[in-house]
Amino acid sequence: MTIREPAVAGMFYPAAAKQLRDQVTTFLRSATSTADFAPKVLIVPHAGYVYSAPVAAAAFRLLAKARDGITRVVLLGPAHRVYLEGMALPSVDGFATPLGTVTIDTDVAATIRNMPGVCVSDAAHRDEHSLEVQLPFLQCALNEFTLLPIVVGRCPPEQVGAVIDEVWGGPETLLVVSTDLSHYLAYDDAQKVDAATRRRIVDKATNLDGREACGAHAVNGLMSAHHCRNMRVDGIDLRNSGDTAGMKDRVVGYGAFVMH
Repeated sequence: MTIREPAVAGMFYPAAAKQLRDQVTTFLRSATSTADFAPKVLIVPHAGYVYSAPVAAAAFRLLAKARDGITRVVLLGPAHRVYLEGMALPSVDGFATPLGTVTIDTDVAATIRNMPGVCVSDAAHRDEHSLEVQLPFLQCALNEFTLLPIVVGRCPPEQVGAVIDEVWGGPETLLVVSTDLSHYLAYDDAQKVDAATRRRIVDKATNLDGREACGAHAVNGLMSAHHCRNMRVDGIDLRNSGDTAGMKDRVVGYGAFVMH
């Protein structure tokens, strides 16, 4: 069994299993979001936990009602470490975190491997944090599940949307899209830009750019998927690193959204 080992454990989140589980559990318990539905899609940030985890927890908390029913997670996030045209699947059998190894859903991966824009690239996954930081939250919020991780590079939204439609599944499948919002603006400027981006995501815009969201290609693809046309998007948290743990002269924006 080939495993993709953690790349940012000890940097973005704790490397010790007990400390990590305790920290994630605290974030989830502290989140104030409530709802009477189980979301089909989460859009969550991916910075170091001290910065973005309080925002991400607002979305992951809502999985409690579906904990027993979700057995597959499709996880999409941007490529930060390598240049990538299209979407990349890994060749490995599992992704490891300090909390254990999540098995790759190779059957579902096989259904999209030959779709336009899809390739296999372990290099795209090896050091990528945008997917990895979501896994401990999923491991704490859900019972056992399989994973389909997709790194999204430069790619037409229609191609990403077609892949999402193919793997949409039923209530057993959760989709998670990983993205931060604006980068390195002054606090007040970031608030304005991120508020506008929040409105565009809620309105299901398909033409976000990298100045609004580093995961713009994945978000645009999500909003282009046929299955999303009759879904509702709710923004449930919007903050930046100046609100959580950073200085306010150069901040990164974080938003949590759910689609249901």
